[in-house]
Amino acid sequence: MKLNDLFSVDGKIALVTGGSRGIGEMIAAGYLANGAKVYISSRKAEACDATAQRLMDEYGGECVSVPADLSGLEGIDALVSEISARDDHLDILVNNAGVSWGAPIAEFPEKGWDKVMETNVKGVFFLIQQLLPLLEASGTKDDPSRIINIGSIDGIKSPAFETYSYGPSKAAVHALTRQLGGQLAPRNVIVNAIAPGPFPTWMLSTGVGTGGDVDGTDWDAVGAGNPRGRVGTAEDIAGLAIFLSSRAGAFTVGEVISCDGGILVQ
Repeated sequence: MKLNDLFSVDGKIALVTGGSRGIGEMIAAGYLANGAKVYISSRKAEACDATAQRLMDEYGGECVSVPADLSGLEGIDALVSEISARDDHLDILVNNAGVSWGAPIAEFPEKGWDKVMETNVKGVFFLIQQLLPLLEASGTKDDPSRIINIGSIDGIKSPAFETYSYGPSKAAVHALTRQLGGQLAPRNVIVNAIAPGPFPTWMLSTGVGTGGDVDGTDWDAVGAGNPRGRVGTAEDIAGLAIFLSSRAGAFTVGEVISCDGGILVQ
């Protein structure tokens, strides 16, 4: 039981949706740095291409950009077709693509509900459905394939912001993780979820009032109220994803693991 064997993802093929920035980019970088071939997907092709190239420049290996809008079946089908044309199996799927919508309750629009639910819940389910043949082609009893759904602590506790559809969408992702975890484990596909807390991302920067300016946000101030006294880092989220994707995590099924610095238990 050598450490390198327990936590290895070397030679694996992974898809990280929403991989062009934020938590998705952090997880993709962790896989790439440790020998996996990584597909990343996001809605904006230019940003997706640029991130794939930047990650390869920094970590080496192979990072493939496959832009797609995963809020509808057309985009999901296109992504699955592209990956199927390139590889005959998939070892790891990270469902990280997600959106949020903020507005006072009296002004919250139907669009702000539908867009969030379609991307965060519907998109996750149907991407899993369509990629299941590739995941089953990889998974064995000794080395099952892995699905990691990125939920949120806002799906467990009340959100700090007026994002009325976001928390319920992530709670649904957590419930879906438990259901699929039980159903797919006998098919050698392991499903778990990560519920992140505050990380230095575009989405959180909009919530704290810096309007998407990640570099211009005072993350020290944002993290000051966290029990750990900081926001999360790439090592925090990538390390947990690697654990769930490796031999070490092969008997962990249907769990929703918080990665929040202690917010939920404070």
